[in-house]
Amino acid sequence: MITNEFSLLLTTFLAKYLPGQRNLSHNTISSYRDCFKLFLVFCTEERKLNLASIQLNDMERQHVIAFLNWLEESRKCSNSTRNQRLAALKSFAHFVASENPEYLFQCQQIAAIPMKRTRGRVMNFLSPEGIHALLLQTDTRTWRGCRDHALLVLMYDCALRVQELIDLTIGDLRLDSPAVVKILGKGRKYRIIPITSKTANILSNYIHDLKWRSHCNLDSPLFQNNRHSKLTRVGVSGILQKHIQGMKIQGLSHLIPGKISPHSLRHSKAVHLLRSGVPLIYIRDFLGHSSVTTTEIYAKIDSEEKRKAIENAYPVQSQEIVPSWEKDENLINWLSNFCK
Repeated sequence: MITNEFSLLLTTFLAKYLPGQRNLSHNTISSYRDCFKLFLVFCTEERKLNLASIQLNDMERQHVIAFLNWLEESRKCSNSTRNQRLAALKSFAHFVASENPEYLFQCQQIAAIPMKRTRGRVMNFLSPEGIHALLLQTDTRTWRGCRDHALLVLMYDCALRVQELIDLTIGDLRLDSPAVVKILGKGRKYRIIPITSKTANILSNYIHDLKWRSHCNLDSPLFQNNRHSKLTRVGVSGILQKHIQGMKIQGLSHLIPGKISPHSLRHSKAVHLLRSGVPLIYIRDFLGHSSVTTTEIYAKIDSEEKRKAIENAYPVQSQEIVPSWEKDENLINWLSNFCK
């Protein structure tokens, strides 16, 4: 066993295999990197191993399970986070098995570790009235208000993921009719989304002001912070929460269904499209889902809303006033003789 074999394989996995052969996004690679940073912390702090002497044998099945338990018990990670870390370790095990077949059995044991079942997340979304109230919170008389307004409008109108939004450049927009935006989504796949004329006008005015404020070109970030750099995920979330708080101050809490995140705007658009009669297969392409099965969750949400509406419109009579067939002797006799 070569002492630095683990470090060599891990470096190759993160620096060459994931970006080169797998063509994974920067965020995914960063997530895998963070997993192994935690694994090394576990090895040094809990197992008292020397960082420089960690080898592949230190990634045996029982050690991986102990690491996962440490994540849950010591770091209070959720099942979803645990599963995410395990997925990174399984991917590395698959890579090791292809590079070093002598570790095939050890890697198969890691691949056989089951994922934990997770609770389904509550999918909160705003009503059209809620979206309208949210957009009214932005003060378009200021530069920052204009940016926030354009950001929230585009994120809702095109049902963008946060990463898709912050990765947009000015050149990704075509505001001439028919206006569209080119989006780089999950799996490094591009999709073209149409923009409504009203949204196109808002973006056109915003970009005009942006060019006046800074020397930008087609490759410049569409939404920038005060340093003219692209916004972060935390920054986008902060913008949304600021205006959600504004709604609460104005007494509009009834329009806020629980915790609202940037992804809630994506959910809102999907539900509104479905209720407008747009087929699921078109919503799938609009959202950039790889399968319509993922999109079907919005149909389930909509059916729940319909059920609630029906129950409110047509209340079920109480049990006391529902007729009892047991007291109808003619009906009982008919049923008794039915199969004779």
